[in-house]
Amino acid sequence: MSHTYVVVAEVRGGGLRQVSLEALQAVSLIKEEGDSVAAVIIGSQITPLADELARYVLGQVYSVDHPDLENYNPETYFSVLSSILSKLNPSAVIFGHTAVGRDLAPMVAAHLDAGQISDVTAIDSEGNDLLFMRPLYAGKAFEQKKFVNTPQVITIRPNNISPAEVASTPADIIEIDYSPTSNLRSIVKDVIRKTSGKVDLTEAKIIVSGGRGVKSTEGFKPLEELAEVLHGAVGASRAACDAGYCDYSMQIGQTGKVVTPEIYIACGISGAIQHMAGMSQSHVIIAINKDPEAPIFKVADYGIVGDLFEVVPLLTEEFRKVLV
Repeated sequence: MSHTYVVVAEVRGGGLRQVSLEALQAVSLIKEEGDSVAAVIIGSQITPLADELARYVLGQVYSVDHPDLENYNPETYFSVLSSILSKLNPSAVIFGHTAVGRDLAPMVAAHLDAGQISDVTAIDSEGNDLLFMRPLYAGKAFEQKKFVNTPQVITIRPNNISPAEVASTPADIIEIDYSPTSNLRSIVKDVIRKTSGKVDLTEAKIIVSGGRGVKSTEGFKPLEELAEVLHGAVGASRAACDAGYCDYSMQIGQTGKVVTPEIYIACGISGAIQHMAGMSQSHVIIAINKDPEAPIFKVADYGIVGDLFEVVPLLTEEFRKVLV
């Protein structure tokens, strides 16, 4: 018996989010020969993005393009998505573990009467069972879970599964008409992004993060220069946000964003448990702190004991020689 797997692609800042391609790769780890794959993309003026997505999908891409869908609204997006899923009758629906994915996935799971496994970082097999790994207790432990029936809903944590490769044959694009409704309980008029034009923290390959040790808003400027040279993003600890040095949109930690970059550079961050929960799964952690006893050094792969205002500009200068 063949199965249908549906990936819900996500649009952000006029582009296709990287985690959407990672979700497609997750499907390749799940599906068997003869199973079909479909992707759904929703937004406004997304024809080029649907074409791009079709290059990675061996199946169909369902594109829903309408001006009213420019900004994410849970009511409209769920209405569109549930209508498509009712026709496809999927065995599994896969989202990125993003703000949108975390919002839509439970709604879809309830609609399909499906089980859900969230924040998946790896997929493995044991006999005939598929095992989905996810972190527990703020990343201090991991568990492997499996589904006992279908349908299934899965969310994939960004930067943990490699993105899908270009398919041998582009997928067929099926355009779905959208009829606006006047029964919406809320309407999103505009979205103001404080990090517009910058690399998204949750998908950044390199993050330069500052803590209380940056001392002021001005103290983030050396970090921003280093991040720019490395084509990375700038993050912050809760202590830096609480002190008013930066906006809370930059916060990384248990009550902020959870990130898994290839390189995480912690500058002036002591390493509180709350912060560790958001970055401890980074592939390589580099800590810069004046205090040699700072807890951050216990999880760091490399550590520099020194003043960040001396060390960071030196790093920037050396990386600029190599990379620029």
